[in-house]
Amino acid sequence: MRSRTANWFECKIRYEKTMEDGLQKKVNESYVVDALSFSEAEERIIDEMSAYISGEFNVKDIKMAPYGEIFFSDDASDDRWYKARLQFITIDEKTDKEKRSSVTYLFQASTLPGAVKNIETGMSGTMVDYTILSVAETTLMDVFEYKKAEKNDKPEYEEQ
Repeated sequence: MRSRTANWFECKIRYEKTMEDGLQKKVNESYVVDALSFSEAEERIIDEMSAYISGEFNVKDIKMAPYGEIFFSDDASDDRWYKARLQFITIDEKTDKEKRSSVTYLFQASTLPGAVKNIETGMSGTMVDYTILSVAETTLMDVFEYKKAEKNDKPEYEEQ
């Protein structure tokens, strides 16, 4: 299990999908991409989806995703995304009072119990007490994280 803190954007796309019965149907699907701005998020989702969709598609909506962090699973069977709301409990050093703060995370898993297990695994390194307030499966199809250029990738512009 690995996690990434970044600028995440939720992107909705609309396109005609060929169903199992061979008929065409307009569908809306949601994805999350790592980007620095709305325009980069749009560019990234178009680039990512062009590899999977033949024909035209439209980016219908882009908004900041509310995830403090996204936890990716290394298990190939973990093909769903679960939104988890966690509450952290800390003690204010000045007042000695308990302070509670909530954060939303995204976890990859194949089942709800698997998501809870992945939450516990992902949070095992933290020293702060937490409570799981809620876990729910999302309609997200996939999450595309930013990929660093490989060593063999050549820059678009090379000085001569």
